[in-house]
Amino acid sequence: MHNALKETALHDYHVKLGAKMVEFGGYEMPVSYPQGTLKEHLACRNNAVIFDVSHLGTVELSGNGAFDKIQNLLTNNLAKIGVSQTQYTHLLDDNGFVTDDIIVWWISDETFFVMPNATNTDSVVSVLGGNDITESRSILGVQGPRAKEHLAKIEPKLLDVKSNHTYKMSIAGVECQISGTGYTGEDGLEIHVENEFASDIFEMIINLETILPAGLGARDTLRLEAGLPLYGHELSSSTTPYDARLGWVVDLNKPHFRGREALLELKNNKSRRKLFGLASSTKRPLRDNLNVLSDGSLVGTTTSGNFSPVLNVGIAMAYLDDGDYNDLDVEIRGQIEKVKITKLPFVKHNRTKNTKNERQ
Repeated sequence: MHNALKETALHDYHVKLGAKMVEFGGYEMPVSYPQGTLKEHLACRNNAVIFDVSHLGTVELSGNGAFDKIQNLLTNNLAKIGVSQTQYTHLLDDNGFVTDDIIVWWISDETFFVMPNATNTDSVVSVLGGNDITESRSILGVQGPRAKEHLAKIEPKLLDVKSNHTYKMSIAGVECQISGTGYTGEDGLEIHVENEFASDIFEMIINLETILPAGLGARDTLRLEAGLPLYGHELSSSTTPYDARLGWVVDLNKPHFRGREALLELKNNKSRRKLFGLASSTKRPLRDNLNVLSDGSLVGTTTSGNFSPVLNVGIAMAYLDDGDYNDLDVEIRGQIEKVKITKLPFVKHNRTKNTKNERQ
C-alpha cells in the first residue's frame, strides 16, 4: 500500500528535513517536522511557516465557455469578481448537498484554476471537465502575519499580494502564479510553480531562516482554530452550505447552478442541524465523532476537534440539533467533558502590522 502512494515534487526534501511522513489524500505527506506540531502552529500564528500543499487538486478550464461552465455549476457568483481574483465556492449534487468546496483562481480572461480537495479532484473533473494539472505543478503555502514581509527579501513585489487576488509573478527568475489565499486564518499567500522549480523555491524560502516548515498536523489545528470547514468533516454529501453556516457562498439570484432547486427547499428547514463551536475548560483535546449531550440527551456530534495551542483548551466544531444551549457535555471514552458553545472562529485573524496590504 505504501508503494501505491503518490509523492509530491518536494517529497525527498521533506525526508531530508526529518519530517514524519503519513498518508493523506492518496499522497505521502509531512505531518510534522522535528520541531513538532505545537511549535509549527505557534510559528504560523506569530511569524510565518511554509506548507507543501501540492496534494490539493488543480483543474484548468480555458476557452470562451469556461466562465459559463463554472458559473452554471458552482454556487457562488463568479460575476462578483473579475480577472486576477479568487473566490470560495461549492459544488453541490442534485439534492443540494456538498460534493466539494473549491477555490477558483481567475487567471486571465478565459483561463481559470479550479482548486478542489485532493480526494475530490476526479469527481470535480467529471462534472466540470477541464484539464487536471495537479501532478505537473507544486503549491507552497506561506502563511502567517509576517509571511509577506519575509518573502519580500526574495521578491519585493510579494509584499503587495492582496487577499483573494492572484498574479503571475517571477520569483528569482522562475515564473509562478501567486494567490493571496490560505487555510490557516492568517495572512499569507500560495505559490503555484512547475514541479521542476519547486525544490529551488522551497529551499530559497527555508534558507531565509525566518519561515519554519510546517506539516499537516499544524495545518489542521490552525484551520480548526480559524473555524474553517474540512471536507469529510464539516462538509459532506449529507450537509448543505446552510448547515455549515456558509450561506454566503450561495447566490440564489443566479438562475442556475447544480442543486439550486433542492437548496431552495432546504434553506429554511429549521429541523436540520447547524454547525457550532465548542470549547472546554481543560487541556484535554476534543476529537471528531464524539457525542454531544444536553442534560443527558444526545443533541449532536463533533465533526473536528483537537487541542488549541493559542487558547490552551480543547476545542471542536459540532453539528447540533436546533435549540437553545448553554452548558453541554461531550462524551469521551465513557467520560464527560463539559463544554460551552463558542462563536466561530475560535481565534481571530492576526492582522499584518508590518506590510503595506492587510487582509481585506
